[in-house]
Amino acid sequence: MTSLNSPARFCARHGWLVLLAWLALAAALVVGAARAPGATTEDFALPGSESRRAADLLGDRPAEPQGRLVVSAPAGVRAPEVRWAVTALIARMNTVPGVTVAVPPAEGSRPRPSREAPYEQVSADGTVATVPIRHTGEESAARLKELRDAFRAPTAPGTPVLTAELSGDDFADFAPGGLIEGVGLLAAAVILLLAFRSLIATALPLLMGVTGVICAVSLLSLLGNVVPTPGFAVYVTVMLGLGVGIDYALLVVTRFRASLGECRTVEDAVVRAMTTAGRSVLFAGITVIITGAGILFLGPSLGGGIALAAGCGVLMVMLTALTLLPALLGLLGTRVDRLSLPHRGGTTGPLARRWSRAVQRRPLVAGALALGLLLGLALPAASLRFGWSDAGNRPVSDTTRRAHELLAGGFGPGAAGPLVLVSAEPLGRAVAQAASTPGVAGVTALDERTALVVPETGPQEEATTGLVHALRAGLPAPVLVTGATAAGVDFAEHSFDRLPWMVGAVLLASFALLVPVFRSLVVPLKAIAVNLLSIGASYGAVVAIFQWDVLGLGAGGPVDAWVPMMLFVITFGLTMDYEVFLLSRIQEEYARTRDNSRAVTEGLAATARVITAAAAIMFCVFAAFGTFDDRPLRILGVGLAAAVLIDATVVRLVLVPSAMELLGDRNWWFPGTGGGRAAGGPGRGATMVTGEQVG
Repeated sequence: MTSLNSPARFCARHGWLVLLAWLALAAALVVGAARAPGATTEDFALPGSESRRAADLLGDRPAEPQGRLVVSAPAGVRAPEVRWAVTALIARMNTVPGVTVAVPPAEGSRPRPSREAPYEQVSADGTVATVPIRHTGEESAARLKELRDAFRAPTAPGTPVLTAELSGDDFADFAPGGLIEGVGLLAAAVILLLAFRSLIATALPLLMGVTGVICAVSLLSLLGNVVPTPGFAVYVTVMLGLGVGIDYALLVVTRFRASLGECRTVEDAVVRAMTTAGRSVLFAGITVIITGAGILFLGPSLGGGIALAAGCGVLMVMLTALTLLPALLGLLGTRVDRLSLPHRGGTTGPLARRWSRAVQRRPLVAGALALGLLLGLALPAASLRFGWSDAGNRPVSDTTRRAHELLAGGFGPGAAGPLVLVSAEPLGRAVAQAASTPGVAGVTALDERTALVVPETGPQEEATTGLVHALRAGLPAPVLVTGATAAGVDFAEHSFDRLPWMVGAVLLASFALLVPVFRSLVVPLKAIAVNLLSIGASYGAVVAIFQWDVLGLGAGGPVDAWVPMMLFVITFGLTMDYEVFLLSRIQEEYARTRDNSRAVTEGLAATARVITAAAAIMFCVFAAFGTFDDRPLRILGVGLAAAVLIDATVVRLVLVPSAMELLGDRNWWFPGTGGGRAAGGPGRGATMVTGEQVG
């Protein structure tokens, strides 16, 4: 890494110029994103998979409906008064331009008379029925809102007892963005105020985080014209951008305030802050971006959009911390401490020093207890099952969740995720063969080359996955199995197969980054080991909460296939940041005193307060996203929050000091230098990432 001395001095001297440049950049990105936003995609079908090949065969046939109107009536949906009420509802929904709510007539037949029941399917007991919904046009989002409004219009007095819900992802009632992010920012503001006890100093990290996120979201939207991104990717950008952006600025502002009393001028204080804390921020940001790119092991078409979202978020907040923040600090100078609350404390905590000494007096006992706790928390991870969320995992307030339950009650649990048989030739006896396969509730031939298979079990159950494999193995070669459920099985198995390769690549990349920084082989290996324990514990929390449903939320099921991979790469990068911040300070003390025990104590004491504040901020931001309606994002938020909490407590406060106490001078062993010599400073060509940023 190049020195940050010159860029920092330039930003401090030309603060107004840098500020104007950032305003121009932000305006250009926002305007560009508003005028030329990239399209999002929800197509997660795996290229080359059987489900994708089957979907390609269906390309020239009539498109499946985007959703369905699901109606239920205890008196029976064929009762005249129920039928007329449903017909009136359909007519009201059909007034929305570009929307068709109706059963298409068979080829060559006449439209149904209005007196006939307008249903696509009716359950065996006659109490549940469906009507397909199709919508077209460039204004689909606006038309969907009109359609939902028409659906929710009040019913005329005297209407019979009738329940109507909308099925399909287009009609999911996800909470609008803004509130969740606001909760995270409010919690971060409180923590910053407690840490800085200054309103101006508190505002700076928040300003950096928000500015970076606005630019990152705009950049992601523009790049969406080149790289397809899923609709949820923007929330990944916001989540990571707010979390790491506020933390990076926290470290720089902390070091700047300490440097004001040590340097002759404000400019020198800015330069010192950036050559210490700024260098650590640069290393941390690059680490997170590199580890986040590990999601590309899913394949460019699948992981590219997610990796881009994470990279945009981290890159832009890192740039604000390295350029815009020093410019503002140069402009503010000593005024950064104005509007301060009384009794502002220092950064070195006697409580942390006493804690470290207590752990170091019994390192074996403390380390064994911490290791046992982490392994216990990670135990549920052995049951991790990859899959895909569906409407059954959404809140009961969501119309698609209620429609899912109506379909399961009327047509069986497999009705919400039917399989589709597709062949380039007539299916022939394949329909009968599929109907006789164990686990199949029924088969309906749609035409000569397409049939619908309804499993006896729900889309997320392991038995349904087994049925997909059984059909593929038992049906004649020209017949392919597709549908959303089959595509989810293909994606989950692909993700599971790629996970070991991704983990190995991230570990090797991290080891290669850390060795030249610390000039040690032991410290990087230990850092990687404890980070893996943090990730294992977060996986265990995810499985217990979302797969086992230990909290009784009623939304248990497999974990969305991309989430464990994203959780690993992001968690590893973030926890490695804290490890580097702590170990750099310990290394600095060891180089000065050559006393490993004292270095561990002083390193933990010097960094504990700021790292704890940074972790608390990141925990609050991630936990806020854990309340999101979208289940995959909720899992990711909870998993990241759990990882940060575990890492900042059990790992940083217990496991790391106890392990380093047990290893002693062996921590700093490096081939050809002798024990401990490496800690005296980085080797030729290596860059020291100093812990002074939290001192």
